Amino acid sequence: MTGTLNLLEAAVSAGHDRFVFTSTTSLMISQEIRQETASAALWLDETLGPLAPRNIYGVTKLAAEGLCRLHFLEYGLNCVVLRTGRFFPEEDDTHRELSGPNLKANEFLNRRLTVEDAADAHVMALDRAPALGFEVFLLSAPTPFVRSEAQELKRAAAEVIERHFPDAPALYARRGWRLPTSIGRVYDAGRIERVLGFRCATDFSRVLDALRSDRKLPFAYGPAWRSPRETLAVS
Repeated sequence: MTGTLNLLEAAVSAGHDRFVFTSTTSLMISQEIRQETASAALWLDETLGPLAPRNIYGVTKLAAEGLCRLHFLEYGLNCVVLRTGRFFPEEDDTHRELSGPNLKANEFLNRRLTVEDAADAHVMALDRAPALGFEVFLLSAPTPFVRSEAQELKRAAAEVIERHFPDAPALYARRGWRLPTSIGRVYDAGRIERVLGFRCATDFSRVLDALRSDRKLPFAYGPAWRSPRETLAVS
């Protein structure tokens, strides 16, 4: 929070007219939403509220979003907040039942994007910020699902996926992968496409294209990847 405040104040002091803040979809996930006990998949977009982040990461990100809003209101600093979905290359530290590539491929259905798309979105947000003022966008690969499928996604996700992508089960079976049997929440990135004009280039269909042609998967995967902070700590 202090680091964000320092950067905002420095931007105002230097006379800059725009600021892009990398936030997170995590701040939208309360403990109740995380438990996914609802009978239908939850549709998450920028209208979700009131927000009740479940951990210190989400709490501080939400507070930093508020600092961006205040600097727009008080100083006219145009601020675009991007609540990014998952794009980390390393293994997930909470889900181990699927291989890393399998899990990441599945997440392009409802909660993931590539690091390249994340970078491109930031560049576009920086370019468009003066025309936007203050805006908050959810950033994720476009989901193939629609809200009317929410109950079926929770109950029988694989059947919904096969309806959209008939050859997905066979393509997955060829790699020994598994499609999700239940999807409890979907991140809807429709607004960033409508307002900012940005749409992630890589989605689940691109993943299937790679499987069909045995090409390299279109997302970063590095099970041994370590953050720069960890590398510096060791050295």
